[in-house]
Amino acid sequence: MNQCYSSGDFNKYFNENMKQLGLPVPSTLFDTYQTAVATAATMTGTLASLGSGATVAEMIGATVALEKLAVAATLSASFYTGAIIGSIAVASGRSLGCGSRISDLFVFMRQNNLDFEGAPIFYAKNPQILDSKNLSRGVFGARAKISPSNFGYV
Repeated sequence: MNQCYSSGDFNKYFNENMKQLGLPVPSTLFDTYQTAVATAATMTGTLASLGSGATVAEMIGATVALEKLAVAATLSASFYTGAIIGSIAVASGRSLGCGSRISDLFVFMRQNNLDFEGAPIFYAKNPQILDSKNLSRGVFGARAKISPSNFGYV
């Protein structure tokens, strides 16, 4: 283990990042790095078949594995999935890698089959997902409740 890692750090940093974005996090789906990556992979695959205009509720309806995401049912699925992937990268970078860069996010996404169409544009237009000092972090969750058409680049 890296010198910067303490047991439980991943979950702590993941939840912290999502909370700062104003987004809900169900318990158990993202508690560890491994379960978070597996959940994100399911979300990405389901979103690819549903399309970018889907909601989290539609994603839940398409797979039983995501039923605990009901806390975020009204949100845009593409928006929420992008935030999940970014938060996994932030949490793993902070807890396992002692910090990370944007390039690490794209390597992480490719290594874990979490690539999605429009990802570079999504993270370029939403830097607050990865940047804890970004002043617009707190409104990210509110923006996720807006029509998915606002996130057509995903």
